[in-house]
Amino acid sequence: MPYEKLKLSTPKPVLSWANHPLENQEHQMAKNVASLPFVFKHVALMPDVHLGKGALVGSVIATKEAVIPAAVGVDIGCGMCAVKMPFVANQLEGKLKKIRQDIEAAIPVGFSDNKEIEKSVTNWQRWKNFKELHPGVKNLESKALKQMGSLGGGNHFIELCLDTENNVWLMLHSGSRHIGNKLAQCHINTAKELAKLADMKLPDLDLAYFVTGTPEFAAYWRDLQWAQNYARFNRDVMMARFKRIVEKHLAGGKPTKPLLDVNCHHNYAEKEVHFGEEVYVTRKGAVRAQEEDYGIIPGSMGAKSFIVKGKGNHESYCSCSHGAGRMMSRTQAKKRFSVDDLVKQTEGVECRKDGGVIDEIPGAYKSIEEVMNQQTDLVEVVASLKQVVCVKG
Repeated sequence: MPYEKLKLSTPKPVLSWANHPLENQEHQMAKNVASLPFVFKHVALMPDVHLGKGALVGSVIATKEAVIPAAVGVDIGCGMCAVKMPFVANQLEGKLKKIRQDIEAAIPVGFSDNKEIEKSVTNWQRWKNFKELHPGVKNLESKALKQMGSLGGGNHFIELCLDTENNVWLMLHSGSRHIGNKLAQCHINTAKELAKLADMKLPDLDLAYFVTGTPEFAAYWRDLQWAQNYARFNRDVMMARFKRIVEKHLAGGKPTKPLLDVNCHHNYAEKEVHFGEEVYVTRKGAVRAQEEDYGIIPGSMGAKSFIVKGKGNHESYCSCSHGAGRMMSRTQAKKRFSVDDLVKQTEGVECRKDGGVIDEIPGAYKSIEEVMNQQTDLVEVVASLKQVVCVKG
């Protein structure tokens, strides 16, 4: 599907892969970002685009010599991890409930953390850099240690899935936990204070930015990379536990070699080369999709998810969507749907079916199939997955 150039009077154009017209607030958000003086070439909106803070979720923003902390967001390094296992569907018969119970016992969710810290966590090399992080998090090292290998809440999840050929996949969605959130907030506050001091004429204070060559930029970039690495390793720790649980039930506890292993961020910033120039690329709810990059695009609990390979589309800054994208807010979902609706919409999935997860009901999300149809020029589908177990944060 080719993109559409939005009819906005902005210095830089906005290219959209969405198949729905943007509402007024969304239009304004896109316009605000495209008006910033340091935005490079254009802004790209993915098919799952929706309202965010400062910038739209599902936007890819390439910038020259500046970066916007609130555009990256507070769940720095949030992303997905998936492993294709050498098991097939019939090996799961009669075991789904026990697997779910074991996952819930082994991996803390919500605000919970680990009571014991495993060796792989204490051995993580980047703890030695903790003392260099923002002073606002200096008392959080113990909490960060305990939360490494925990899921968090909201739309974070752990799923056991089957592909169309009945192969077993493990998949999870999580980020940098409290430490990433706190680091982001510290730097967002600094950026806003600087903007006020400099009397910057910003269309939205949430677009306050740091300029390269300043101590504030250097401090943010250092902390950003640390938190992104924390998020990636956090997913690795959980995935290793998840893998051991499945091996216990399907292979008598014997370690197995994965057939494919994917771990990708979808809330982050990196330095990349696009159109022959080095730029900072912020993917706020978007996955990198360079040629041969593997990515993960999940649907809601009860819908399909997709393992994809990037096509390296330059107009999207080699990016694709990060999921189905919300169609309504959590508050709206709670008002509109009941537990009975949740039970119907998650039929065939071993998962929680209570009022506590109504805000994550499939009906609150866009159709993942429609989202995928909008990005055939961005990615090719490698595997189509359907969950049989889902543990929510």
